[in-house]
Amino acid sequence: MYNNDMEKEIYLAGGCFWGVEAYYQLLDGITYTNVGYANGSKENPTYEEVCSGLYKHVEAVKIKYDTNIISLEKILEHFLRFVNPYSLNRQGNDIGVQYRSGIYFINQDDFLIVKNYLEKHVGKTHKIEILPLENYYEAEEYHQSYLIKNPSGYCHVNLNLVKPNEKKVR
Repeated sequence: MYNNDMEKEIYLAGGCFWGVEAYYQLLDGITYTNVGYANGSKENPTYEEVCSGLYKHVEAVKIKYDTNIISLEKILEHFLRFVNPYSLNRQGNDIGVQYRSGIYFINQDDFLIVKNYLEKHVGKTHKIEILPLENYYEAEEYHQSYLIKNPSGYCHVNLNLVKPNEKKVR
């Protein structure tokens, strides 16, 4: 039975949020995803404003997960499957400050887990931001679950990196 007390959330940015969201939607233990704009200086920005880079938002995915099924460490393992941790403001063909890689936490305990995991698996020279979530604004509706609605849409994330035993039972 699902225990709501074991649900946590983390915010991940790894290039265009369409692919990041689609990847995590496949994983068992992920209970909710939503794409939006995080840690910028303008309240309720539009996609065009985010793309301008003026307000320093990052395209991010809000991820809620059941800790009885998937751990934060496992979520980070998946993140490193498709993110180049040494690339600054770029993933695949996505270039700009809005495409920087980041892990944004709301629970201070998660900071040490993220910091230690990244140092162990990619070293200290990575370019992934590890910061508290300052703000998050939901992206426009057409961006939500974009690759489900548009299966042939561009995606730098290889969705085939999710192993069959890691996928949700549909």
